[in-house]
Amino acid sequence: MKSFKILTFGITREITGQSPLIFESDAANVSELKSALMQQFPALKDLKSLAISVNQQYAEDFDKLETKDEIALIPPVAGG
Repeated sequence: MKSFKILTFGITREITGQSPLIFESDAANVSELKSALMQQFPALKDLKSLAISVNQQYAEDFDKLETKDEIALIPPVAGG
């Protein structure tokens, strides 16, 4: 089991109740982490979009994760 430190913003902070979020998971990549987060926090599934950044760059589902990575949940952004 790995321990990830995940920064949350906006609605993702409201859903998880904390920032940073310390999250225990066996996730090896972004897709697995996203699935684990949605299992623990089902309200994340209701978001129109949920991007994940790793080390301050938008991440793809297949990107590998290390516990030292800086991970952030990027909620949908409304423009105007």
